[in-house]
Amino acid sequence: MRDPLCDKIKTVEPSGIRKFFDVVSEMPDAISLGVGEPDFDTPWRVRQEGIQSLEKGRTFYTSNAGLKELKKEICKYLKRRMNLYYKYEEEVFVTVGGSEAIDLAFRTMLNPGDEVLIPQPSYVSYEPCAFMAGGTPVIIELKAEDEFKLTREELLAAITPKTKILVLPFPNNPTGAVMKKEELAELVDVIIENDIFVVSDEIYSELTYGEPHVSIGSFPGMKERTIVINGFSKSYAMTGWRLGYAAGPANIIGQMLKLHQYAIMCAPTTSQYAAVVALQECDEEVEQMREAYNQRRRYLLHAFQEMKLECFEPFGAFYIFPSIQEFKMTSDEFATRFLEEEKVAVVPGTAFGKCGEGFLRISYAYSLEDLKVAVDRLGRFVEKLRKER
Repeated sequence: MRDPLCDKIKTVEPSGIRKFFDVVSEMPDAISLGVGEPDFDTPWRVRQEGIQSLEKGRTFYTSNAGLKELKKEICKYLKRRMNLYYKYEEEVFVTVGGSEAIDLAFRTMLNPGDEVLIPQPSYVSYEPCAFMAGGTPVIIELKAEDEFKLTREELLAAITPKTKILVLPFPNNPTGAVMKKEELAELVDVIIENDIFVVSDEIYSELTYGEPHVSIGSFPGMKERTIVINGFSKSYAMTGWRLGYAAGPANIIGQMLKLHQYAIMCAPTTSQYAAVVALQECDEEVEQMREAYNQRRRYLLHAFQEMKLECFEPFGAFYIFPSIQEFKMTSDEFATRFLEEEKVAVVPGTAFGKCGEGFLRISYAYSLEDLKVAVDRLGRFVEKLRKER
């Protein structure tokens, strides 16, 4: 029998995040701090709208681009929160999570050999999606001394005549890094002068713990070259509802929508009705969740300081990225031993790129009670390793 698989897919590695959770699911008394999923319930008003939409028999397809009411609310939200102005008829459409939007953007925009600049450590989907779309991923290794932010110098050094897309993954998964307005401003003229398009993944835009998030699409000259990707999973605790969206120039969005209609048809109808209510009525719940995450963030920073575990302060998302370089172990070795000996699952930094070596991603999208138990175990484990040296 001939090989049923294409050559490309055989070279794509499985996600490095899942490895430890296949193990932890079978381990009694284990604590997982690895999955990027809010521990909060979806706000009740959102769930109620989902229930009512089913009871009213709203189980039909929506338009390929999504409910008109939802697209209008997305545009209102982007205007009031991000200073972004889009026409709902042609510059926004609804996707099955932000991940679908990332895939569609690459498949729509890339020709074979076009280069995609991907700052790492970052979300695991960018590199394989760019590769499967025919592009050439070019990795920009971010540095802890820069708080894992993309600098102007790093961007300039990575650009070639083949560069077409820059991925901006901020607020960042896994590091929690954010890019402030003045830091983004330093990149804008480089992007415009080199005629680069930006895929800006802003799924954690509501989860910042200092200054409010700023979208690069809001800078003069950037709207026409930026695809803004966002969704409901993180901010509204709606991971299982599988709902995201893309906003950008009509000529790009229209072609992304064409792929979407052939591959997906439309995003889940029940989720779309629920998301209208999320945008209209749930700012207060988002703020409450953000305050809870911030409390957990501060707790972990203090705990790491107490155990003398090096860690820069993250100001976004719900992850923290401590260094374990002092132990002269790989991230995978540390995470494996920690799981086996203390029954706590964390993600090796290398799951998010080679430059994540020497770090761990710890999610604080978990209860403070679970975090306290996990921190006690981590402190015990760290002391054990220091005595072994």
